[in-house]
Amino acid sequence: MFLRTAGEPTISVGIKSGVESLTLRLKSSYLTSRGDKLSEGLYRATANGKTVSLKSLEHAVEAQDSELTLVPEDHKPASVTVKDVRIGIGFHWDRFEDQEFTGEIKLVPGGDGSLTLINAVPLEEYLASVISSEMSARSHLELLKAHAVVSRSWLLAQLKPWKITRNTATASEDRSEPGSLIRWYDREDHFAFDVCADDHCQRYQGITKATTPSVRDAVKATFGKVLTFDGELCDARFSKSCGGMTEDFSSAWEERTIPYLSARYDGEEWPSRYPLPLSDEANARLWITSQPPSYCNAVDSEILERILPSFDQETIQFYRWQRRVRQEELQSLLSTKLGFDFGPISSLEPIERGASGRIVRLRIAGERKNLVIGKELEIRRALSSSHLLSSAFVVHEGEQSNGVPSFFMLEGAGWGHGVGLCQIGAAVMAERGLDHGAILRHYFGRAEIESLYS
Repeated sequence: MFLRTAGEPTISVGIKSGVESLTLRLKSSYLTSRGDKLSEGLYRATANGKTVSLKSLEHAVEAQDSELTLVPEDHKPASVTVKDVRIGIGFHWDRFEDQEFTGEIKLVPGGDGSLTLINAVPLEEYLASVISSEMSARSHLELLKAHAVVSRSWLLAQLKPWKITRNTATASEDRSEPGSLIRWYDREDHFAFDVCADDHCQRYQGITKATTPSVRDAVKATFGKVLTFDGELCDARFSKSCGGMTEDFSSAWEERTIPYLSARYDGEEWPSRYPLPLSDEANARLWITSQPPSYCNAVDSEILERILPSFDQETIQFYRWQRRVRQEELQSLLSTKLGFDFGPISSLEPIERGASGRIVRLRIAGERKNLVIGKELEIRRALSSSHLLSSAFVVHEGEQSNGVPSFFMLEGAGWGHGVGLCQIGAAVMAERGLDHGAILRHYFGRAEIESLYS
C-alpha cells in the first residue's frame, strides 16, 4: 500500500566525508548546538578522535564538541561555502569546486581522525538544487517538472518508511560461464546521512548552481508528487542519454524484472530498418554503428547548450562515440581495475547484451587469463581509466602485431546505464511541446503520478 506522509521531510546530504580537515566560509552568523556564536568568516574544521574542532582563521573564535551543528542565527537566510568539494568522483569530469549551501551544517567525526560534513535541508529545496545540477536551470519547464518527480521518487525510495530493499552490490561467479566475475554497483547505504551529493546518488550542489524562476516553478508545481506503480513508490532511475533505446533494470543491477524500468524505444515509431531484438549481436551492431532517429539523437547545439550543465558540455559526442584503446593500455587497465595479468589480449567478445544493446557480459581473452566480466558498469570501469560512456559498444580489432591486435576500437552508443528517464531525450521531448506527464509515461510506462505530501 502506498504510504503518504503529513509533511515535507528534511534530508541529510553528505557533502564531504572521510577527510582530514575542511575549510568553510560562513557568509553570516551561525550558532552551534551548544549555543556558541560564530561570526561570518573563514574557518578550518578538524577531528581528533571523537571530537570536532572548528577554528576561525580570521578571529579568536573556536568551537569544539563531539558533533557540531551550525544553525543560522535567528534562523535568518544564511549560507556556507565549502572549499574543494569533489564532484564526478571516478568519472571523466572528476574535479574539485567550491560549493555554497543553505540550511543546517553538521560536522561529524569519524573516530579515525576523519571528518564528515552534512547539509540538512528541506526536501523541496534539495530538489531545486538537484534539477539545477543534473540539468541546466535554463532547461524547459516541462523537463524540470519531470526531473523533479523522478528525483523526488528516487530519493524517497531510498529512505524509510518507503525504502526498497535490494541487493545493491555484489561480486559472484557465474556458474553458466566458468571463470567469470559479475558485479553491479547500486546506490550504497550511508550511515551518517541519507544520500551523498555526487553522481553515485544524485548531483546536489546546494545553491552553487544558479537556479531560475522555472526551477522554482517546477518544484512548486510538482510539490510532493512521486511516481507509483502497483501501489508502491517507484525507485525511479535516470541517465544522460539512452542512445535511442532505454535498458532493462536487470541488465544494470540485480536479476529482477521491474515493469516501470523496462526497455523502451526513445522515439515515436520504431524505425523499421532496424531489426529487433537489440540483444542479438548482429542487430546491436547495425543499431550502434548507425544514427537511428530518436529523441536523444540531439543535433541542435542551442538546445544542448541550454539543457546541459557546463561540465557536461565538455562531452561533445554521446549519442554515438568512439574510443581507441592500445594493446599496452588495455593490459595496464585490466591489471589495475581487475587485478589480473591477462598478458596480450587477443579478443573482447560480447557474450550477452541487454535490450538496448548494452553489453551485460564481456569475455576478455588473454594469453595468460580468460575472464567473463559484467555487468554494465564493471565493463565500463575495466576498459577505461575513468568510465566508458556506456557498455553499448561494438569491438573493432586493429591490425595484428605479434599475433594480437595492436589496438581495439570501441564504437558505442549513449551515455550512462540507460535505465529509466533519458535526460537528453526528455529535454528534446519538452522542447517539442510534450508536457511532463507525457514524458514520464513515455519512460516509465504505466507508472502513475501521485501526491505523497502536500
